[in-house]
Order: sequence, then structure tokens, then C-alpha cells
Amino acid sequence: MALRRIAMGLVTFGLYALAWPVVSTWALDYPTRPVRFVVGYPAGGATDILARLIGQRLSERLGQQFVIENKPGAGNNIGTETVVKADPDGYTVLLVNPANFINASLYTNLNFNFVRDIAPVAAFIRVPNVMTVAKQVPARTVAEFIAYVKANPGKVNLASSGNGTSVHLSGELFMAMSGAKMLHVPYRGAAPAITDMLGNRVQVIFDNMPSIIEHVRGGALRALAVTTAERSPQLPDVPTVAETIPGYEASALFGMGAPIKTPPEIVGKLNREINAVLAEPEISKRLIELGGEPLIAAPEAFGAMIKAETEKWEKVVKYAGIKVE
Repeated sequence: MALRRIAMGLVTFGLYALAWPVVSTWALDYPTRPVRFVVGYPAGGATDILARLIGQRLSERLGQQFVIENKPGAGNNIGTETVVKADPDGYTVLLVNPANFINASLYTNLNFNFVRDIAPVAAFIRVPNVMTVAKQVPARTVAEFIAYVKANPGKVNLASSGNGTSVHLSGELFMAMSGAKMLHVPYRGAAPAITDMLGNRVQVIFDNMPSIIEHVRGGALRALAVTTAERSPQLPDVPTVAETIPGYEASALFGMGAPIKTPPEIVGKLNREINAVLAEPEISKRLIELGGEPLIAAPEAFGAMIKAETEKWEKVVKYAGIKVE
């Protein structure tokens, strides 16, 4: 009996040994069909802009289309859950964005745990949000805006790209630290929020730089401040919020994730390809134009960034005292 168990064990080991080269070869051939690149917001916002920029180059480099699939709703959770539940075969990936880090503590009834259920693939970029007002708002500085809000209670609307986004939380943190109370108006993405900003139906947004910067440069909207600790090279004359409200800081980290059991060979291949794309002069230039420098890092390093961001935003959620059911 013992000899039979040993023999069966050797046969099983041999089968596994034969299987491993097949997995590796399959991973090396990846992708052999189009890849779904899920974005939890509508077309036109910062997440969509970045996904299309990186996805197009991956399509060209790997010979298969990275098809952008916009799945807005529930503050990015619908798109994220789609990827969490997808087959872990490398053919469904996620545009990781700040809402993923925030929602872990903001939402009380999620069907997934982002840190546990999504494998970090590669970082893309970290950018500031931009405190931007409609042209009809008379304030030209953060201090003037605070005074304007306090002088007009109930009349100033804070737009965001959805509950739980960094756009939302940046505004909540501003209200908590300044005492300037506004009505939060969530949208299904940055694009419709900006449309209403242009029409003065909402008055201020703390939007991600990639989706707002052209409106600022073109003069359609007015930037009052950036949310990072340092000024942005893309808007060098625009001060930081912290220059008026000491200690204020927020930024937006973007990257790619995949279902947690995606083979490491595929994760590694995607990471290498993405890092090669980020190093391309034209892509690097475009990302800098959008507000931040490329982040070239291993999956493990991106995972550490995700953990740190999740912990940071948990403190902001508690500080602001907000929850979403």
C-alpha cells in the first residue's frame, strides 16, 4: 500500500511537472485574443484618458486589442467588481484609480476587498487634483473662495465624478479643514460634471488634472489651487491648497490591476510591457502634459503604493466622517 501511494505520488508529481512548462508557454504567447480593459467611469474623464493612452500602445506592442470597456456606476465599484469576478486569465484587467483605495473604508457593504482581490500589475502615474471653479465664481484665490462660500450658504455646489472618488474626498477634506460647507453633487464621471461646470450649474470641482487641465489652459474654467504638497510643473503659477490651509494634501494614483489569481507570468509580462510604454519619450511627454511623471515600478512596488494609499484615504474618510451604504 505504501509503495502504491509513493508510486501514485510520483505520477502526480510528474503530471504537475509536465503541466508547468505548458503554463509558462501559454503565458509567453499571451495575449492571443483581445483584452478587456475595464474603466469604472464614462468616456472622457482622467481614468478613460489614461486607459486609452496606455491601452493603444499595448495593443500595438502585443498585437491584440486592449478594448476599453467603460462600466460606470456606484463610485467605480461596478467596474471593479466586474474584474474581481472575471476569469483570472489575463484577458480582463482594471484601470486602478483613487476610488479603489477610498472605497475600502467609504463603503460599508462591498462584495469584494480591493487589496485582497486585485493583483497589482503596474503603476501608471500620480497626479494632483485641481481645485477649479466656474468662470462666474468671483473668487480668484482659495481664501477668497472660502469667504465667498461662507457668505453664500447653501448656494455653492461641489461637483465630483462620483461618491468615493478622490475628486469627492478632496472636496470633503477641503470642507472639513476650511469650514466652508457646500452641497456635494456627484456625477457618473468627470465629463458630465465638467459640462455642468461650464454651464455654472455647479461651481467648484477638485478634479484629476488629466481631465481638467485643457479646460483650465483654454480659459473655460479657473484653477485656484492644486491639491499636492508641491506646486505642479504643469500649472506653475497655481498655488497649492496647503499654502492657504496648512496640512492639506491629496493626489491621485493610477495603474493596472487584474483578478488576484492571474498567473504571475502574465502579470510580469504586462508589467514589463507597461513599463516599456511608460519609458517611451512620446508617452512620457504626454503623461507629463497630463500632470504627472510616469511611475515605472515592479508589481510588488505598486502593491505597496496601493496599501499606503488605502491607509491614507481611510484616515481622510474618518476625518470627514462620511459613509456610503
